[in-house]
Amino acid sequence: MKTEDSYLKFVLWSDEDKCYVGYCPDLFPWGGVCHGATEEETYAQLCALVRGEVEELRKAGKEIPIPATRAMREAVMV
Repeated sequence: MKTEDSYLKFVLWSDEDKCYVGYCPDLFPWGGVCHGATEEETYAQLCALVRGEVEELRKAGKEIPIPATRAMREAVMV
């Protein structure tokens, strides 16, 4: 598994922005980092941003954040 695959990535519709917005809280905690007209387009952009961020952190010799955010279904014990 690639490092970037460990991070929770999700896309939500924004009524305010009238588009889909992509999020990856562990790498971009300030909020949405990309937007698009479709979920698929936005998710593809988000995956590219996450991949690029991981590559840049590696090149700079910086620590890559440990993926900590989990989907609710993983966090709740049934």
